[in-house]
Amino acid sequence: MRSRERSFWMWAETLELLQGGEQLQRRFFTLDAPQPVPCWEPAVDVYQNGDELRLLVALPGVSPRQVEVALEDDGVLVRGERPMPSLVSRAAIHRLEIPYGRFERRIPLPAGRYRLHQRFIEDGCLMLVLYPF
Repeated sequence: MRSRERSFWMWAETLELLQGGEQLQRRFFTLDAPQPVPCWEPAVDVYQNGDELRLLVALPGVSPRQVEVALEDDGVLVRGERPMPSLVSRAAIHRLEIPYGRFERRIPLPAGRYRLHQRFIEDGCLMLVLYPF
């Protein structure tokens, strides 16, 4: 095989591999695809001061309307969705580190039964204030 033919063959192989990689990326990062299962978990801090229990859930970019909180026997369930910003729907993505899509986090609580006293979002974090009953 001549050097020129070998070079052409290598470039053809490289382009084919790149196209295959782009197809995989489009399949896995489809913006409009429904995501029935959670694909990420937010970070959580839990603080106790006397009877008051505070949970701080990091949810920057998540609207309060897209967050569901449920008290369960053994803890708290926080779930919802962080949508992809609309401005990136046709953009070429060079780096994607912030998780998007459905999220869910089960947070175990200290022994006892609790009631939700307050719920608010401040500085991109969901604050849950719980008291025992």
